[in-house]
Amino acid sequence: MANGGTGKLGARILIAEDEPNIVELLTFVLQRAGCEIRSVSDGEAAIAEIRRDPPDVLLLDLMLPRKDGYEVLKAVRGSATHAALPVVMLTAKGQEKDRKVAESLGVDVFITKPFSNQEVVDSVLKLART
Repeated sequence: MANGGTGKLGARILIAEDEPNIVELLTFVLQRAGCEIRSVSDGEAAIAEIRRDPPDVLLLDLMLPRKDGYEVLKAVRGSATHAALPVVMLTAKGQEKDRKVAESLGVDVFITKPFSNQEVVDSVLKLART
């Protein structure tokens, strides 16, 4: 499917988000931008899916069941195989300390909810190209 945009066609995105409405919204806007989407609803499943079939970009909610976004990010950055995986963290916890913790763990982009659909798409496509 050609999208005419500047994004990498077929960028493979893994969404780790436990809120079905947000998964549905992100899936819609990212598919429209030409991305392939998979989703999981908890942190342990995110880690397992990354190991099984690494995506081009991980879109990661901070507050997830079983393992939170920080624990997932630590696991990704601590893995020799997946340490370079681009990660966009989405969170309703937008306090400065949350951003600083995420940045100290190596997040690429930190976006607070409610978020701009365009900001998420632009961030994901930019990371998928690098």
